[in-house]
Amino acid sequence: MAQALNAMSHPLGNLRAASDGASCRETNATTKALALTALGIVYGDIGTSPLYALQSCFVGDHSVGVIPLNVLGVLSLIFWALTLVVSIKYLVFIMRADNHGEGGILALTALLSPLESSGAKRRIVVTLGLFGAAFLYADGMITPAISVLSAVEGLRLASPTLPRYWIIVISLAILLGLFKLQSRGTAKVGGLFGPIMLVWFGVLASLGTWHILQEPQVLAALNPAHALTFFRTDGTSGFLILGTVFLAVTGGEALYADMGHFGPKPIRLSWFAIVFPALLLNYFGQGALLLRNPAASANPLFEMAPEWALYPMILLATAAAVIASQAIITGSFSLTFQAIQLGFCPRLRIEHTSAEQRGQIYIPAVNRTLMLATMALVLKFQTSTNLAAAYGIAISMTMTATTLLFFLLIAFHWKWSPWLAAAFVLCFLPIDLSFLTANLAKVIHGGWFPLLMAMAIYLLMSTWQQGRRMLSMRKQTTVLPTEGYLEQLSQQPLLRPAGTAIYLTSNPQGTPLSLRQNVIHNHVLHQRVVIVGVKTVETPRVPTSERLHVEQIAAGVYRAILRYGFMERPNVPRDLAGAKFGDEPFDPQQASYFLGRETVLPTKGAGMWLWRERLFAYLVRNSHAATVYFQLPPDRVVEVGMQLAF
Repeated sequence: MAQALNAMSHPLGNLRAASDGASCRETNATTKALALTALGIVYGDIGTSPLYALQSCFVGDHSVGVIPLNVLGVLSLIFWALTLVVSIKYLVFIMRADNHGEGGILALTALLSPLESSGAKRRIVVTLGLFGAAFLYADGMITPAISVLSAVEGLRLASPTLPRYWIIVISLAILLGLFKLQSRGTAKVGGLFGPIMLVWFGVLASLGTWHILQEPQVLAALNPAHALTFFRTDGTSGFLILGTVFLAVTGGEALYADMGHFGPKPIRLSWFAIVFPALLLNYFGQGALLLRNPAASANPLFEMAPEWALYPMILLATAAAVIASQAIITGSFSLTFQAIQLGFCPRLRIEHTSAEQRGQIYIPAVNRTLMLATMALVLKFQTSTNLAAAYGIAISMTMTATTLLFFLLIAFHWKWSPWLAAAFVLCFLPIDLSFLTANLAKVIHGGWFPLLMAMAIYLLMSTWQQGRRMLSMRKQTTVLPTEGYLEQLSQQPLLRPAGTAIYLTSNPQGTPLSLRQNVIHNHVLHQRVVIVGVKTVETPRVPTSERLHVEQIAAGVYRAILRYGFMERPNVPRDLAGAKFGDEPFDPQQASYFLGRETVLPTKGAGMWLWRERLFAYLVRNSHAATVYFQLPPDRVVEVGMQLAF
């Protein structure tokens, strides 16, 4: 009302009000468009859970009988799991922890770690973050396998005589094609993901509503008393079924991880307006079908569809499974990129697949690993029910780590009320631990695979991080302050050839070993020398105005610091171009770039087990060349080798 009165009392008020209204409409339209796109990127994993989640509760290991008590109890558990874990924990609380707009467990770790002054506290934070990331990778290996396999299994209903091996062959062919297409990028087809998933959720909701209307008493499962009765009646079996119920919320971590692509508002909008209602209607519809026909438990989602719609339903489910797999694969690329920038992973070859979207990247090594692991899982487990026995244990550990890290954030850095912080952890940590404990029973039924993969990934990441830290400490013992070293050189006869020499170093305050080696062996120091340090900060992106800092430290010698966020790929020539080093602007194509190439020599008693030192040395040898990583012109790079006892 006040805004309307102000508009009428000013000659330009109506125009301003109209402008504000147009701006508001434009903002709302943008939010809705992003919410639609988020359906295809964020909700692929959790959106395909109806293919196997409820089915696995009544078929396979630790399943329960298809009787009304169990059906209503399981549905009640699914409803409250989606409500408490996804709607409240992630969308209300966890998504508040954005690192300059970015989300995910590594972004949360980066948000916390610089705030910890104590070495012990920082190690706890980093360890939780690395474990969570490692388990997220392991989960990403299973998601494409179980999603595609469960979708293709619908063919067994349409053609009961179809041999089982054809399901395997078709699933492998789809997965092979999906992974082979990654190098071409998803920018062109990505625009179709949202509309396809909108149709998918519409079909889920429609089928669910149809069956609920035929058996409305299934809605009684909204009462949590049915879940409590189920626990009291089934005892240990009732608790272990939590490991299968957890399959309904396995995509919850993706909501937080993909926050940087869309922002929290579109993700919340698409969840509460489309995804959450559609999932609930479908799960309850499957439950209604099971109350009428317990034999449908073998594949309740496809049994919901009328006979004429079975083949279209299989095609749509396969498309949704491919989209869910695509989201997991691209998420693994983004997670790896963050890990490289934060120093948790060796440099890998990274290819940009889109000139317009900087987030569109392809990492061949990660793609290859995921492809081999996913296809091996299909060949090993062969059915979605068997895969479900291995699924969930890794992501339950990631969710537990996220809860603990968020508690540390709100309790010790955001300084929330102790009562509120305690209420958060006492409410959600027991839920996470219950799911985790129930999932541990899956270890002997296939859960060993994601645990083994996660431990291997954690070992690689932690070895790299610790090795780089120890190597940096080793270098510090031999470092020479640049100013003092240059003063010594001023008393020596050196050739000063024309041109600019760029020396990249991890410690710009010290003299790069490549510079010292060049002086010792060639007795030259270029007329213009720039010592460049590339620093990755623990925020996603650095403003262009804060990218470069230059200072002169001697006649013709400069120190340049380039700062990048952990979501940005360094480009040294581009960001030095035009900078003033003396009288002339810097020309990247007229400079020589000197890099130090390290050879690590493992030795006993260096601070790690010898086998880990050898592993670190192997990672150093096989990390991607700095020339490509920093996007240096290859024909202007000079590498100076050096050996470092480790």
